[in-house]
Amino acid sequence: MTAHADERLRRYRVALFTATWLSYAGFYICRKVYAVVKHPLKLQFGFTDEQVALPWTIYLVAYMLGQFVAAWLGRRMESRRVLAYGMSLAAASNMALGFLVDSHRASVFVWMCVMMGIHGISQATGWPHNVALFANWTRRSERGTLFGVWGTCYQLGAVLGKGLAGFLLGWLGAAWSFFGSSVIFFAITLAFVLLAHERPQSVGLSLADDAEPDVPVPDDGRAARSGQAPLPPGFVASIIAMGSIYFGFKFLRYALDSWSALILGEHFRLSPDIAAYLSSVFDWIGLLGVIAGGYWSDRMPGSRRTPVIFYMTCGCLLFTVLMWLVGLSSATVFVVLLGVIGFLQLGPDALLSGACAMDLGDRRQAALAAGVINGCGSVGPIVQEPLIAWIKQTSGLNAVFLLLVAVGSVTTIATGLLMRFERGRV
Repeated sequence: MTAHADERLRRYRVALFTATWLSYAGFYICRKVYAVVKHPLKLQFGFTDEQVALPWTIYLVAYMLGQFVAAWLGRRMESRRVLAYGMSLAAASNMALGFLVDSHRASVFVWMCVMMGIHGISQATGWPHNVALFANWTRRSERGTLFGVWGTCYQLGAVLGKGLAGFLLGWLGAAWSFFGSSVIFFAITLAFVLLAHERPQSVGLSLADDAEPDVPVPDDGRAARSGQAPLPPGFVASIIAMGSIYFGFKFLRYALDSWSALILGEHFRLSPDIAAYLSSVFDWIGLLGVIAGGYWSDRMPGSRRTPVIFYMTCGCLLFTVLMWLVGLSSATVFVVLLGVIGFLQLGPDALLSGACAMDLGDRRQAALAAGVINGCGSVGPIVQEPLIAWIKQTSGLNAVFLLLVAVGSVTTIATGLLMRFERGRV
């Protein structure tokens, strides 16, 4: 590659990484609003825990089903195009939720459930197709480190989303938490359309990778994927196994992320905006875990990801036990443990759904692998939302954290078996 071509590739890669980082951060800026406004919605509309959990449960079901639709679309459409549509619809549906909250009508609950379903389907395009674009522009040997840095998008997006939602909630009310995030996401969508390109070949470049040769594209420069591309041996079994493990990761992540602001508000009697700010420690410290896990995995022989996943999951289980034993003793202890768990949980979470998904096949299968793994894993958030609401109401918070310990134990055993299987395959 000539010096001029190498410089062009560098510039296009920076633009692509920036566009996709902003894209997924924007999805999270909208996605995190509902967790922040749960407590105010209970007060404003008189919802019970189970009622306030239902719209989010509907969102999660739609999100899970949408992952498989997004994976199917990844074999037939450009990821850039799918993302442009999904981002626009997500921003619009989130804006509509703000209008519903602001209306104060008796029928708001039903329409909130409907809009949450639409929002979930549109949000489902985000992960598999951003991962697919990332795979198109990276080499296998560098993905762990680069994805560790890129993967901060959903931690920082969550932090920004919670912070913005909490600020607007305290200043202008719950509806403006939705309005503000939607305006930002519309702006991000425009930037994405201007900056992102499907793959290096789309702009007359190539990305050499000894472990994964360039994928030929049609002469007209369009990067649409072919649905006829054969899948590697064992591909389907691998993504289903990883998706099953990812169930545990997403159960734990969404349980802590979805309910921590409410727990800080109700159990420790903090104001909703302060609870929103403090709950973001899970994401602030978690982004360091994503970077550390990605860097560590690239330094393993053959860039193996599963040992790092297993070791960090063991640590996560240990601190989840501590959360069960002493986490409710004070707000300080709760927040500190929440941050440590975020570090140890989000690192393997990002590796399994990101770098591992990209490494399973070639670049053509990245959207399919990421969509199926995330789709299977997304059953976890669906189960946790009504289950935790029911356990919290009937048995209390100690029982909730005991459940998290049980799920963490099973997930740790499963990651150990995955590591052993991979080692036996080498």
